Amino acid sequence: MTADDSRPSSILAVQPLGMPWETLDPFLFCVHHDDAYPPGNGRHGPDASLLSGRQMGSDFSGKDGWSMYHGQQVPGFPAHPHRGFETVTIVRQGRVDHADSLGAGARFGGGDVQWLTAGKGIVHAEMFPLLRTDQPNPLELFQIWLNLPADSKMVEPHFTMFWSQDIPRRRFFDEAGHATEVVLIAGDLPAATQPGGAGRPLAPPPDSWASRSQSDLAIWTLRMAPGAQWVLPAAAGDATRRKLYFFAGAQLKVDGHAVPAGSAIEVRGGAAVALVNGPEPAELLMLQGRPIGEPVAQYGPFVMNTEQELRQAFEDYRRTEFGGWPWPDAAPVHGDDGSRFARHADGRMERHPAEE
Repeated sequence: MTADDSRPSSILAVQPLGMPWETLDPFLFCVHHDDAYPPGNGRHGPDASLLSGRQMGSDFSGKDGWSMYHGQQVPGFPAHPHRGFETVTIVRQGRVDHADSLGAGARFGGGDVQWLTAGKGIVHAEMFPLLRTDQPNPLELFQIWLNLPADSKMVEPHFTMFWSQDIPRRRFFDEAGHATEVVLIAGDLPAATQPGGAGRPLAPPPDSWASRSQSDLAIWTLRMAPGAQWVLPAAAGDATRRKLYFFAGAQLKVDGHAVPAGSAIEVRGGAAVALVNGPEPAELLMLQGRPIGEPVAQYGPFVMNTEQELRQAFEDYRRTEFGGWPWPDAAPVHGDDGSRFARHADGRMERHPAEE
C-alpha cells in the first residue's frame, strides 16, 4: 500500500503536542496523564520524603516522572464542579477512584472508560490511589472534554461506565502480517472494514452530542506494530473534523508524509488516510466529530454559550453546590482492594476483577 500522489494530501495541519492537547469542535480539551508513581505508603499516597520541592495543592511538575496535581496526600483531583459539557476518561493503566455529588462512586482502570455528562451541574473527585506498596503504581489515562449543544446544557447529570471487556477491539493485518488494533470507545468503523463477528461500540449517554446520528462522533485508540500499514476509513462526510494524536512511537507516514512522534495531525474528515508505521510500535488517539457550531463561553469548569449563562452557573453553584457533597472528605479513596466497581446513584452495583 502506498499513498496516491495524484490526489491532494488528507493532511490539513501538523503541530507538536502540547499540554493540554489542542482539540477541534465538538471537543474542548484533551490531556494525557502518564505518571510513573512510586510504591504507595500504605495510605494510598507516596512517601512523604518524595513530596519535598513540590507545590502541594497544585503540583503539575512531573518531578521524578509524576505529579500530585491537586491532591495533598493522594494524587489526583479532589472535589470540583462541572456544568455544560461531558468528560470521557480512558484509564489505560492504574486505577482512578471516582466520587460525585449524586452519590455515585467507582474504581476503574486497565482499559475502562468513564463517561460523565455534567449537564446542569455535578461535583466530582478523581483520585489516583497508590494501591501497591511493594512495587510502582504507574498510571496512564486520557481525559477528553466533549461539549454539549445548547439544548442539552442543562440536562440531568448522567454517570456511565464502559468496562474494558465490553469495549470492541478490531485487529487488522496488512499483507506482511503486521497488526493494527483499533479500540472503539465511541463511533463504529464502516461495515466493509470490520472483521466478522465484532460487536458494536457501546451506546454513549442519552444526552451526549455523540448520541445524535448527525454528530459522526468517534473516539478511537490505535496501536500499530512496527512496519504496520493501515487505511483509516473516511468519515461520513466532509463536514466532519478529525485529529490524530501520535503520542508514542518513532515515525509515522500519513498519506506518504513523514510525521514524528509527539505530533497532532488534523486530517480531512471525508478522506481515507493511509498510515504506515516506522520501526517502533506506534500509538495514536483519534478524536472525530461534526462541529456543534455554537458559541462557547468557558470559565474553568463551566462551559456555556453566553457570558450571562456563565454568571448564572457560578451563582447556582454558590447557592446549591450542585446538590452538595455526600462524602466524608473532598478526596475519597475506596479502600485497598484493586477490584473495579461502580456504585450508581440509584444503588445499582457493578463489580469486576482486579486484573488488568
